[in-house]
Amino acid sequence: MHNIPEDVRYTKSHEWVKDLGNGEYKMGLTDYAADESGEILMVEAPIGDNFEKEESFGVLETVKTVADYYAPFDCSVVQFNAEIEDAPEIINEDPYGKGWIIIIHSDDISGFESLLTAKEYSTLIGE
Repeated sequence: MHNIPEDVRYTKSHEWVKDLGNGEYKMGLTDYAADESGEILMVEAPIGDNFEKEESFGVLETVKTVADYYAPFDCSVVQFNAEIEDAPEIINEDPYGKGWIIIIHSDDISGFESLLTAKEYSTLIGE
């Protein structure tokens, strides 16, 4: 069984999003995705750019593949987790804690509210 916290929302492409208030959201890769991907070797994220829902805004390189991760809704990237730049394996070790990837901003809360709940995400991954 994978860790699926109740206090965050999820995308179908296996990212988690946590509402920090004031239109800011912390985002990362789910425990399921980190486990399936294998050891994460590198993460890229553009800061200050605006993105539309489901637009690729970063790249994860793992021992198995190179894959994009996607904007959960229209947003801008305001912060990248500098700690994972030198130690991307933190994402595998603590995906919902120290392994967060970016903080995004959006004034439209409906985007966040449209994401999957923990129960819906659990069903998506077959747990």
